[in-house]
Order: sequence, then C-alpha cells, then structure tokens
Amino acid sequence: MDAIDKKLLTLLQQDTKKTTKELSLKLNLSVTAVYERIKKLEREGVVCKYIALLDRTKIDKRFMAFCHIKLIQHTKEFLTKFENEVIKLEEVLECFHVSGDYDYILKIYVKDMEEYREFMVTKLTTLQHIGSTHSAFMIGEVKNTTSFNFSE
Repeated sequence: MDAIDKKLLTLLQQDTKKTTKELSLKLNLSVTAVYERIKKLEREGVVCKYIALLDRTKIDKRFMAFCHIKLIQHTKEFLTKFENEVIKLEEVLECFHVSGDYDYILKIYVKDMEEYREFMVTKLTTLQHIGSTHSAFMIGEVKNTTSFNFSE
C-alpha cells in the first residue's frame, strides 16, 4: 500500500459517496486509476464494506452503556454459548472478549435508563453462564470515530 492508497482510504473514510471523478481530482489521478485502486483495496480486503453512520440521537438511542460481563466459568463451551447468544441482542452494538477482571465488554445503545433496565432484566441476565455484570454509563462523548489515520 503506497501513499496514494493511504490518501484514497482517508478520503473514502471521510465520505464514501464521493464519485471516482471527485476522488481523481483530489488525488491527481485519472478516474480509471482511482477506480482500479479502489477495486484492488476491496479485493485485498482492506475495504471490507461501505456503511451509513446514523445519528443515534435522531433514532432514539441516546443512552449508551458499557456492560462488563464475568462468566461463571471460562470453558470453551460457556464462551461459545455466551457469544452466540449476545450476538442476537439488537441493543448490543459491540462485544469484546477482553483480558482483566471481566470476560466481556458490551457497548449497548437504548432510549433511556428505563429501557436499559428492561434490557438487563428481560434479556441480558437471562443468558446462561453469566456470573456478574457491572454497568457504566456515558456522561459525555469525547471522541467517537470510525476512521483510521495514516501517518506519512
């Protein structure tokens, strides 16, 4: 991956709706060259999908919680079962298997505290093999990005 590919990736991360013509003007390349570079990055799996980022406040998902999960045992069976179940929970946007005091950290978006309580009581705590949970709530957003920065 050369400097032009990195610049192209930066531009794509900023706005994937830019046309190859617009990108070619910014990169001082032909439209065909830009198109070929994008296709190569897609083939190589560098660009794996294009998405629309939503404003969570406009879709009534203002309340964000991080839920730390500790399982009762660390067997492969318990881990696999938990992961297969948590994937199905629509309120959970991200789930990470982590080291440290807890086994998993979930990033959860809901309308408000009442909806979070309902989620905990009716969905999350009904999953098997959970030993304990610990929740932390977002007070303010300092940084939230999906973009990787390419230093020269």
